Order: sequence, then C-alpha cells, then structure tokens
Amino acid sequence: MDVKGGATGRRGPRGSYAVGDERRTRILDAAVEHFAQWGFHATSLTRIAKEVGITQGGLLHHFRTKEALLVSVLEASDENDAVRFFTEECESVAEWFHRLLDLTAHNAQRPGRTRMFNALVGESGDPDHPAHAFFARRYRTLVEEAGGSLRRGVESGELRGDTDCTAEARQLLAVMDGLQLQWVLAPASVDMVEQLHHYVDRLYRALSTAGRALPPR
Repeated sequence: MDVKGGATGRRGPRGSYAVGDERRTRILDAAVEHFAQWGFHATSLTRIAKEVGITQGGLLHHFRTKEALLVSVLEASDENDAVRFFTEECESVAEWFHRLLDLTAHNAQRPGRTRMFNALVGESGDPDHPAHAFFARRYRTLVEEAGGSLRRGVESGELRGDTDCTAEARQLLAVMDGLQLQWVLAPASVDMVEQLHHYVDRLYRALSTAGRALPPR
C-alpha cells in the first residue's frame, strides 16, 4: 500500500501466497469434476489446466504429477468433511448417527465429488492404481473410527454389551457407499438420506439397550 492507502501495484509475499492458494483451490475443484467424469487414467492435465485458465506447466507448479493431484483431491475432501462434521466428539451414538446423516445430505449437494468418489474407489481395486493405498488406508481408518464410536456406546450403556462393533461398522459403511452408488446412478428416484435414515433407525433399535428408534436431535 502507498502512504494514502491505495494499492501500489506491487504484490507482496502475502498477496502472492493468496493468489497461489486460490489457484490451487481452483485446480482441485476442476480436478474433482474431471476425475468424476473420466476416471484417473483418462483424465487429462491439459484439459484441467485449460479449464482453470493456466498452462499445464502452471498446474505442475502446484502438483508435480497427476498422481499427486489425485491424492491431494482425495485428502482435501476427507479433511474438509472431518472438520465440518466430526471436529467435536459426539456425546452419544445417536448423535453420531445424525452426523452421518448430515454428511450424506452434504454429499447429495455436491454430485461432482460424489461421482468422483464412486469412480475412483472402483478403479482403485487395482493394486497398481495410484489411489489404491489411499482407499485401503481410508477404509481401515473409517472402520476403526466407526467401531470406536459404537464401542463408546457399549461402554456408556447406550448399546448392548454383545454388539460386534467392528462388524456393524463395516456393514454401516457398506450401506452408505451402496446407497451413494445407487443415488449417483438414479438421483431422481433414490433418496439416499431417507434410505440411510431408515437403516440407522433399525440399527439403533436393534443395538440400543432401550430397544427404541433413533431419537430426534
């Protein structure tokens, strides 16, 4: 800034970082749509760069390879979800189920990311796929975290003592992913939030010591 408070036309380090962060975000947003539509192998860095309005060299300044871009997209998506929905510890399994429903509703509002997830998780079954390690690690972590949430419910007396927390966690994640896939294929006819609510309601009724339906928020 000059002495009168006007812009001098020179961009200092902070402004350069802000521009870089904004460009990086635009690259990630564009990559979500391209990975969703084309999968990893058919996605072109040239097309992503053109959509963002930069050269491929400019894109590679932020992400050295297509593999690095893919992993950054996946990691950023998971990190944003964790911050948005699971920063604070849930006081009960019922509250945790409601946050899963909130996450599912959020996924319904971002079809590009949801399509990308379905396309890439299918491709990543190939051990040589660049996202294979990410998804393998992701599911191990999700099962551990979901099982831990259910286990705390057992310890607090909210859930039955004979609950197989790991098995229930795996099944719950499978239902969520399966409903998400059906929704992507036919969004007008599949309400994945409503269907998941029906499932967790029955699950809570079966596992809770009170044997009651999932309580409202």
